[in-house]
Amino acid sequence: MRELNVSEITKAVKELCIKANRVLPEDMKECIRCGASAERSPVGKGVFDDILANLDAAEAETLPICQDTGMAVVFIELGQDVHLVGGDLNDAVNKGVHDGYVDGLLRKSVVGDPLERVNTNDNTPAVLHLSIVQGEKVKITVAPKGFGSENMSQLKMMTPAVTKDEIVDWVVNVCAQAGSNPCPPIVIGVGIGGDFEQCAYLAKKALCRNVSQRNPKPLYAELEAVMLEKINKLGIGPQGFGGTQTCLAVNIEQAPTHIAGLPVSVNVGCHVTRHASAEI
Repeated sequence: MRELNVSEITKAVKELCIKANRVLPEDMKECIRCGASAERSPVGKGVFDDILANLDAAEAETLPICQDTGMAVVFIELGQDVHLVGGDLNDAVNKGVHDGYVDGLLRKSVVGDPLERVNTNDNTPAVLHLSIVQGEKVKITVAPKGFGSENMSQLKMMTPAVTKDEIVDWVVNVCAQAGSNPCPPIVIGVGIGGDFEQCAYLAKKALCRNVSQRNPKPLYAELEAVMLEKINKLGIGPQGFGGTQTCLAVNIEQAPTHIAGLPVSVNVGCHVTRHASAEI
C-alpha cells in the first residue's frame, strides 16, 4: 500500500490548470496545422494563420490560449493500492484549481449557484470524475471547458431501432445548429450507450483522447470518419467564415446500454480543445 499526501494532488492540479490553458497538446496543434494545409478557402486559411500565431504567442508569452479559461473538469484515475493521507480528496482538487486560477492569473468563470449567479472568484468548485483502477499510481487530467462550445452540446435518448445513418445525421445536425458559436474548427466528442449521465460523460471523455487515435473498434472508427466528412461538408469553416475545415476530429466513446434504449450525446470542443495530464 502506497501512502500519498493529498498535497501532491493539489500541486499537480494547479500545474495542470495553468499548463492546459497555456499550451495546447501537440496532437491538437498538429491537427490544426493539417487543417490549415487542407483548407481551400483563402479567408479560412487566413483564420488558421491567426489561430497558429495565437498558439505560438500564448506559449511564448505564458498567456492563456483563450480568454475563456473554462470550467475546470478533472479526471482522476486512482490506483486502488494508494492510501490518501493529509486531507480530503475533493478539497485537495479544489485547492489546486483555486491556486492554478488565482496564481496563474486565469479568468474565474464559475458561479456558486446557477440562479443566484454569484462568482466564486477562484473558479471552484471543479467538476470531478473519479475512477478506481489497479495499481498504486494516480493519473490526473485537467480539461478546462469553455462554454462557447459547451453550450452547443446536446444529448438525445434514441431508440434501439435507430440506424447508424440516423445517428450520423443527428450528430451532423448538432454541428450545423452550432454554426460559428463554438469557434470552429471544432473537435467533436460523441458518447454512444450507457444511460443518460454516462452517455454525456463518454462524450466529454472523448474530447480528452488524442485526436490522431481512432476508436479501436472498426465499426466506430468508420462512424468517426463518416461524421467528420459530413460535418466538413457543412461549409461553416474556420470561425464560421466559410470553408472546408469545420471539424478537426470526431472521437467516439461507447458503453453497454439497456435493451430499450440508445443514448447518444455530442460534446462540442472548440479549436482549442484543451487538456493536460500527469501521473503521480
